[in-house]
Amino acid sequence: MGRISFSCLFPAPWHFSLSSQVLPRLMVPSLRQLLFIGLVLCLIGLLYLLLVTGKGHASWIREENHFHRHLAKVNDVDATDTSNPNLNYGLVVDCGSSGSRVFVYCWPRHNGNPRDLLDIRQMRDQHRKPVVMKIKPGISELAKTPEKASDYIYPLLSFASEHIPKNKHQETPLYILCTAGMRILPESQQEALLEDLRTDIPVHFNFLFSDSHVEVISGKQEGVYAWIGINFVLGRFNHVHNDNKAVVEVHVPGSDQQEALMRKRTAGVLDMGGVSTQIAYEVPKTVSFASPQQEEVAKNLLAEFNLGCDAHRTEHVYRVYVSTFLGFGGNAARQRYEESVIRNIATRNKLLGQRMGETPESPLLDPCLPADLLDEIGPSTQKLHLRGTGDFDQCRQILQPFLNRTNETLTSLSGIYQPAIDYTNSQFYGFSEFYYCTEDVLRMGGDYNASKYAQAAKSYCSTQWKTLREQFDSGWYASHADHHRLKYQCFKSAWLYEVLHSGFSFPENYKNLRTALLVYDKEVQWTLGAILYRTRFLPLRDIPQESLKGVHSHWRHSFSFVNNHYLFLACFFIVLLSIMLYLLRLRRIHRRDTPSSVTWLEEGLGSPTLPINL
Repeated sequence: MGRISFSCLFPAPWHFSLSSQVLPRLMVPSLRQLLFIGLVLCLIGLLYLLLVTGKGHASWIREENHFHRHLAKVNDVDATDTSNPNLNYGLVVDCGSSGSRVFVYCWPRHNGNPRDLLDIRQMRDQHRKPVVMKIKPGISELAKTPEKASDYIYPLLSFASEHIPKNKHQETPLYILCTAGMRILPESQQEALLEDLRTDIPVHFNFLFSDSHVEVISGKQEGVYAWIGINFVLGRFNHVHNDNKAVVEVHVPGSDQQEALMRKRTAGVLDMGGVSTQIAYEVPKTVSFASPQQEEVAKNLLAEFNLGCDAHRTEHVYRVYVSTFLGFGGNAARQRYEESVIRNIATRNKLLGQRMGETPESPLLDPCLPADLLDEIGPSTQKLHLRGTGDFDQCRQILQPFLNRTNETLTSLSGIYQPAIDYTNSQFYGFSEFYYCTEDVLRMGGDYNASKYAQAAKSYCSTQWKTLREQFDSGWYASHADHHRLKYQCFKSAWLYEVLHSGFSFPENYKNLRTALLVYDKEVQWTLGAILYRTRFLPLRDIPQESLKGVHSHWRHSFSFVNNHYLFLACFFIVLLSIMLYLLRLRRIHRRDTPSSVTWLEEGLGSPTLPINL
């Protein structure tokens, strides 16, 4: 029986033979068979496209983003490479009431994408410590000798200049921003201090400094800067490749666009210090007012700004509510409470002819102190003796009038306007007393749970003072907790609970409040938000030169991964088409030679090997 041999020299030499019985079935494929083979191969190609280019590309992007985030966190604690010529620097001096601090920041050259903000971080010295220096007292102490202001600030700027390369001084912006201590001074004294700084600093230092770079900022500005800094560190301003499900619908202030913008949900900020309490959060939707008076008040509490470098783009337009409540901090609230107790008991004793609380033998019962704790309050002429009963719920009821709530809608502490919060789609971080009060003694810092917190506070308040002291001596509490914290923990627990749930109206089942001391293990100062906002236009220097480069690099980036797969599929289908065309050609050749072939087979004649070269 004859055989047909095949040989080929391209793309590689090969040779094989087929018997005459098998050959007709292979050389005469039906059209249905061709279609079936093509369909199977197409399905294999599509499956490859879905599994590899789809899922693979998405996972690759997620892995790359995770890697870059991890790398950024690692680099953020490394010593700053001052030999890098593409590194830029900036200075912010925080002139507070008790002292002044200089913060040195740095950032690489902007990547040219107008959607991205500058990647600003604290500069770190060779020991990986933040480049920060503090001096005391506050600059407001120089109110009567304003000519000494520049001498006062000189050590801070000299310290910063030593860490920044000299060839970078001219392009390093310097901002001197004064807060609470300066606000209480008369405007004439403020201006005298600022004028001395404006005049003398350019004489001694070569930083990028102008008259507008030194000023007294308002509490509203300080709150906005703190909000910006925290959300920047949390990565809430990065809207590119957003795989985060926590998004919010935003109606951009002052925009004519009808469609709402969907972007990452920002975090609100709660901060309770010793003297004041502050709240700041984004108001994503247009707000309404109960009265014209309320609208006028709201104008001073709502800040609308664009963090982006391009005023025509809306990705980074934010409307933030900020309000500061003086006298609502933990220590100030306790002082107000004690003053009220002294007034009330003095009036009562006078009317009833009693001496309640005037001697240790007849102490006044205080539900806001731990059980059986003895305390003294008031000046020597009006000293009162207290004994704690440790009743958390009663303490809360007594403290409610100190919130100064009103019956008006959309108000909070002291009847101040507060826009509605979408509690179902929001997140807040609580700092300072919100963290100390939940963590130092109760050891519940982190995710806040109202019912568990209240139960723990009740248990603490009702515990005998002697037992609490023994637990303290045994190291039960945080290392920085002291006797003052132990003594007033019950009061502060009740005060924080009332401020949060009665004052700011957070529901008791609210699950998205996290108390924290640091963000990503870093202390976030409002100065970070200040330099982010004040340098927001600097990327414009790099965007014209880098825009095309950014597009091309993006094209190369996508081509290197996605288009490689498309190229593979294109080659795959070309090969498939070539095979099908080749089979069709064999079929035509076979049909042309069929009569002689059939006769040859019918006669059963032997046939020599027929070489066919391809």
